[in-house]
Amino acid sequence: MAESGLLELSGSVENIVYHNDKNQYTVLEMIAGDDLITVVGAFPFVSVGENLTVYGEWSSHATFGDQFKAGAFERSRPATTSAMLKYLTSGAVKGIGPATANKIIGTFGDQALDIIENDPERLAQIKGITLEKAKEISEDIKRVYGIRELMRFLGEYGVTPEEAIVVWKQYGEDSILCVQEDPYSLCTDEIEISFQIADSIAQSMEREAENIERVKAGVQYVLRHNLNNGHTCLPISKVIQAGAQLLTVETERVQDAIYLLCESGGLINENFNGKDFLFLPKKHREESYIAERMKLMLKYPPQAISGVDEEIEAIERSKGITYAEKQKEAIKAALEKGILILTGGPGTGKTTTLNAIIQMLKEKGESVLLAAPTGRAAKRMSELTGEEAKTIHRMLQVDWDEHDNPVFTRNERNPLECDCIVIDELSMVDTYVFESVLRALPMSCRMIFVGDSDQLPSVGAGNTLGDLIASRMFDTIELKEIFRQAMSSLIVTNAHKIVEGQMPDLERRDSDFFFMPQNEITEAASLIVSLASQRLPKSYQYSPTADIQILCPGRKGEIGTVELNKRLREVINPAGSGKAEAKLGGSVFRTGDKVMQIRNDYNLPWTRADGTSGEGVFNGDIGIIMAIDKAGGVIIVNVDDKEVTYTYENAASELELAYAVTVHKSQGNEFTAVIIPVIDTPPQLTYRNLFYTAVTRAKHLLILVGSRQKIAMMVENDRKTRRYTGLLQFLLEETAQESL
Repeated sequence: MAESGLLELSGSVENIVYHNDKNQYTVLEMIAGDDLITVVGAFPFVSVGENLTVYGEWSSHATFGDQFKAGAFERSRPATTSAMLKYLTSGAVKGIGPATANKIIGTFGDQALDIIENDPERLAQIKGITLEKAKEISEDIKRVYGIRELMRFLGEYGVTPEEAIVVWKQYGEDSILCVQEDPYSLCTDEIEISFQIADSIAQSMEREAENIERVKAGVQYVLRHNLNNGHTCLPISKVIQAGAQLLTVETERVQDAIYLLCESGGLINENFNGKDFLFLPKKHREESYIAERMKLMLKYPPQAISGVDEEIEAIERSKGITYAEKQKEAIKAALEKGILILTGGPGTGKTTTLNAIIQMLKEKGESVLLAAPTGRAAKRMSELTGEEAKTIHRMLQVDWDEHDNPVFTRNERNPLECDCIVIDELSMVDTYVFESVLRALPMSCRMIFVGDSDQLPSVGAGNTLGDLIASRMFDTIELKEIFRQAMSSLIVTNAHKIVEGQMPDLERRDSDFFFMPQNEITEAASLIVSLASQRLPKSYQYSPTADIQILCPGRKGEIGTVELNKRLREVINPAGSGKAEAKLGGSVFRTGDKVMQIRNDYNLPWTRADGTSGEGVFNGDIGIIMAIDKAGGVIIVNVDDKEVTYTYENAASELELAYAVTVHKSQGNEFTAVIIPVIDTPPQLTYRNLFYTAVTRAKHLLILVGSRQKIAMMVENDRKTRRYTGLLQFLLEETAQESL
């Protein structure tokens, strides 16, 4: 059925001009009536000869002329012998080439497809087709049309074709039957379609609210949803309460579901200090593995390097520097013990210490790998150390499993080739990524983890750095002394005051840290827009998009990211002739816009100017829209010198305007100039380490706009972001077991 406001065209596919297997973007030619029409859009498994009904709108391309942009489509089997012949000769069905296709159509005419699917033995009448080959051909056409039937079935509930393919890979020809029998099977880790969609399918089948499969799926949904809040597990009492509220059932029914899930392995229960916690199996496996592997690395450390004191003195003489005692302690721990956690705020000498460690290891002939969670963090690490640093994902080399899920090719069977690994910004690394790193390390590898324990924890689930430090099992050196060259930066000194619970200096006007008092929210928003778009570019020659970043505690309100992005974009990048726009859902994207990737997407293709190419753009990556191809339905974004191609569907779900971003999303990035609104901040976001994280994102200039009272409230509130995780307990339990 045509969607409201969309045009409808029907016809037969004449030619596939272009098809991208990764995102299913397709350019095809279709005969509709007497006309040959170019149609563009996402078309999984489309083949020449098929009959399509497409829904969309006309657009005009400067080079290619009129094109029909399809937002949705339906398909049916080829109905005529000529269409069937085109379809079978196109290579759509394995085992059938042009010669065989002509024989099949010549023998069976317009009954050909029915015979292939339902009576394949008759194909064996044709010379060159054995009974075994006939059955293989039949199975393949059943697969193709089974997927299409599944797409139609699930599409009525809002499931995308790509998601339907995942379902097919899990259940095959029985997919529709499996979904009808248990709609909540769509919520498994392997498929990951939302609970709400599964619930809507179940409701259309008049399933009871008390149905145990529904309650079990709802309980698992509660845990999956809270992964987005950073929790790898939850107290069982909270799961029961949230599950009963979500599902509108009695708590006893939720308890029954939890019992059954724990019995079947769908959930794992752990008792920590007399309190029961529930894990999804994957998160339990990740944190258990991390604890086990870190203990093993302690038990079998790399060989200690001797003569470290002399080496330190030699570097001091050659470079004319003197290391602080804590820096020397860190260097010795890294070289003599094999595992070091190095923490400290800005200006405390982490990079200087790290450079000494790297130099000594390389002089001893050891190979060192440097990695960071984000592209910008890796780039900064390279600049500061003079050594190549990669993103963790690039280092671990992403590939795909049989279900097209991302997996890292560097693992126990294909370990990294290094004697030492250095990971910066460890506070950003979640349990999944950290487990993947450990699986890829040789057993004798040295590990040096650098981070700032006073910053916010990772966007993904877990509290890796915090739990490792809290266990007190690993050498942890915290650098606190601010070095003289950093003392001139008010950003640095104020950041340390904030950590210590002291008010920052808001009076000075001669440094890099400024406070602009403003108690009216509307006026504060106007001031922020003026600073970013006019005043700072004029005074400092800063680029509003490349150099200036607004960091907001939250998304809502006049000084939240949503409203500020609208205002900033209309001043910094207003609409105009020559600027293409794409209206996608509730968002409008424009050529020249600053945008941010809001979730990991391992499929997105990218290329660089030097010809290198790859796939994958990650949560928090920031870029600029370089082009919008309306006719082709794609958006080109430059992200860290990579040209990334988004379909409209990708862009609608994965991109946001990024003139203003939340503090949480800014982690791992540094910006030349940062503006922070400190007014009307929600109580749950008014706390110290969020404020500290925001302040430490600024390299050369920081401006606070708002109220002294709000700043004082943030500084005084030392509430850490509460995360339920199991890593610390698993580490301590391992210790207790070994001491028996």
